[in-house]
Amino acid sequence: MTGAAPRRNSAATFGVVDTPSDRISFAVLTGTGADSVVPIVNGSRLTDLVHEFERERGWTPEDAYGGLVPANYSFGPLTAHFRGAGSNNGTDREAGTPVLGCECGEWGCWPLIATVASDDASVTWSEFRQPFRPERRYDGFGPFRFERPQFDEAAGHLDHD
Repeated sequence: MTGAAPRRNSAATFGVVDTPSDRISFAVLTGTGADSVVPIVNGSRLTDLVHEFERERGWTPEDAYGGLVPANYSFGPLTAHFRGAGSNNGTDREAGTPVLGCECGEWGCWPLIATVASDDASVTWSEFRQPFRPERRYDGFGPFRFERPQFDEAAGHLDHD
């Protein structure tokens, strides 16, 4: 999926504002299977950012993350999911929120989990982890802090497509 092109010019145009915080958008990617949703942080796919972070540390498997596939799972409204408030889909929200899944389309196979905190002003993704490699330290990856209005506008189209 990582080489797939966005289905539409959606992600980069939603809710862009100039602030000292990070910026988010979302790309809906199509491939041979169902559509997947990949967060775009500061203009780069989150998959690319985490792949680079892990490669620099020599971690394997390499390049194993993909977007979340909403058609396969009941994440609930994606805006709420990515704010950490959606359906738990069998996950323990106290344990974190899946922001990426495996490249195979199964989010539980190789998820990237984040602690998500949100309030009326902002959404923050921090404390990233790979639950199948608990010894890995993602210190220095994030945190990413998004202004709440920009986040909601960027993610809002995901619940309507």
